[in-house]
Amino acid sequence: MKKLAKEDLELMSYNDIANILLTEKPNQTTLEVFQKIVEMLELPKKVLENKIGEFYTALTNDKRFILLEDGTWDLRQNHKTAGLAKEEDIDDFDEDIEDYEDQEAEKEVEDSYDDDQDDDVSDVTEEYKNLVIVDEEDLEQN
Repeated sequence: MKKLAKEDLELMSYNDIANILLTEKPNQTTLEVFQKIVEMLELPKKVLENKIGEFYTALTNDKRFILLEDGTWDLRQNHKTAGLAKEEDIDDFDEDIEDYEDQEAEKEVEDSYDDDQDDDVSDVTEEYKNLVIVDEEDLEQN
């Protein structure tokens, strides 16, 4: 990090500088990383107080970083595990959920159609329950 001039650092985002810092020394707290950034850029201490929350949010939203259980940050690339879901797996899971939801919605439509049918049949049955079926021959005789 010492190799980069202040002018070069000023052109970089805080997250990019944090990426370099965590490459050199992993497992640092938000405060430790941001203090180093403020010092390197020779920013006033007020920046540290006013922007540390934004910096934390930025790290949280940047997929390069991972917040560890002990409250320190590290690079996600240092924590690849076979047990962790890959982004493609998550996308596949999301598609499976959408397919399931679509199927459930279709079932609801079918069920509501079947319910409507049953209601119509019971209404018709009630209306015509007193009717009698008569053959044509019986009608002609009268």
